[in-house]
Amino acid sequence: MSVSGGDATSDVREMMTAAPVIPVIVVDDVDAARPLAEALVAGGLPVLEVTLRTPAALEAMRAMADVPGAIVGVGTALDGDDLKRARDAGARFAVSPGYTDALGRTAREIGLPLLPGIATSADIMRARDGGFTELKFFPAVQAGGIAMLKALGGPFVDTVFCPTGGISADTAPQFLALPNVLCVGGSWVAPKKLVAARDGAAITALAKEAAALGGKV
Repeated sequence: MSVSGGDATSDVREMMTAAPVIPVIVVDDVDAARPLAEALVAGGLPVLEVTLRTPAALEAMRAMADVPGAIVGVGTALDGDDLKRARDAGARFAVSPGYTDALGRTAREIGLPLLPGIATSADIMRARDGGFTELKFFPAVQAGGIAMLKALGGPFVDTVFCPTGGISADTAPQFLALPNVLCVGGSWVAPKKLVAARDGAAITALAKEAAALGGKV
């Protein structure tokens, strides 16, 4: 898969169908970044969302971007400056917890595919006005979970989602079974304890289990 930024919408859909789970990654130690990416890619999860929640995030993206097969993106992008810094650090896509017109414009201007977050019907309509129909449903469990996604499928028949927030290995298959869900985001495949221990074998095993959950193109 090549997420290029040429056509932001098709690039995002391609990214969402590369694997059923997008690991949501928090990196505290830059030295752990490359081994973590290698372990996840080896397990069949090439699309990696590195959240901007720690001082190490941008350097971690740079390290992960050099891993063969890794498609590294930025998470928790809040504004245009975040998008630009992440792009310069090697990010090939961006994920945001919400959507603003300014964020959407900047993503298109710099050619960075964006998966914007939504939680309500009004959010979806604003994102659609900006040209986005591939969306992150966040926080998924707290915002209504599976029942909410089923309800949203009625009025928004051409909109697809990546639910993120509170999803586990046990509940992921239930979300993935929905016709308007292409993938899910989750942190369970890269738990802090295993990352800190550099336990690549255990992380790869978790990634393989997640990759086997299946998805829809």
